[in-house]
Amino acid sequence: MSAEPRQIQRWQLIAVLALPPLFWAGNFIVARAARDLVPPLSLVYGRWLIALVVLAPFAWHHVKRDYAGYLRHPWLVLGTSATSVVAFNTLIYWGLHYTQATNGMLLNSTIPVLVMLIGALAFGQRLRLWQGVGLILSLLGVCIVILGGEIARLADLAFNKGDLMIFGAMVAWALYTLWLTRIPAEISRIGLLAVQIVIGLAILTPFWVWDLAQGHLPVMVPQAAWAVAFVGIVPSLGAFLLYMQAVRLAGSGRASQSIHLIPLYGVILSSLFLGEHLHPYHLAGFVLILGGIILAARAGRAARG
Repeated sequence: MSAEPRQIQRWQLIAVLALPPLFWAGNFIVARAARDLVPPLSLVYGRWLIALVVLAPFAWHHVKRDYAGYLRHPWLVLGTSATSVVAFNTLIYWGLHYTQATNGMLLNSTIPVLVMLIGALAFGQRLRLWQGVGLILSLLGVCIVILGGEIARLADLAFNKGDLMIFGAMVAWALYTLWLTRIPAEISRIGLLAVQIVIGLAILTPFWVWDLAQGHLPVMVPQAAWAVAFVGIVPSLGAFLLYMQAVRLAGSGRASQSIHLIPLYGVILSSLFLGEHLHPYHLAGFVLILGGIILAARAGRAARG
């Protein structure tokens, strides 16, 4: 009788660790596939509007309870809203108009090293020697991906602008992560997410209206509607809620490591649905990025020990 609950728990653990990166990889795939149907700002705006409608009934009592907490940390709430809901998603969807989804998901793996780098430069966090070495390795991997494996492009500053936009999105997410840790843990993250979406939509609204006035209109076909619905529900809410469960069941360390499944899923999905191909420079960049992250993480654990 006791074996069955343990078996269920083990499969639950596998599910909550494996599904969020799959859903986030799907975000890149769908955004790339729908780039000619839904302009970036419309995709971002539609995504978060749908997410807010679905989330609001569950978040409302948390928002009422934590309202005073938001007022005590207005700049942190505003900063996390601007970097996550607005900058991160807009830059990704914009960048995917100019680069492969595979590149975007590889660059996604740079978030841990960017958190370390920005934490050291702007937040006074200590960066140890081997963490610095790991950071350099990872940034070298980023350069290989952005340059498409052609070092000669460096001399001509011939970067892929889509890759640069997505790398900018990762910088925004690193800032979001660092600011988020400064918001007290007793403030519900579900309620906070709803507030961040409301603020993000308020920031996005004038830009979205201006974009529509410029003639950047979604193509009114079922595929466009399905794309917006998917990114509004699956990566925005499904992945987020499952990831919170992963942190509860497996701890923040194991849960965060599962994010590195995104490029693995991405390569498979990109090949199946987008016809993209994995090149040697993709593999070299990923090995350097992941190797740098592992080196830096081990150095950090050794220092704490």
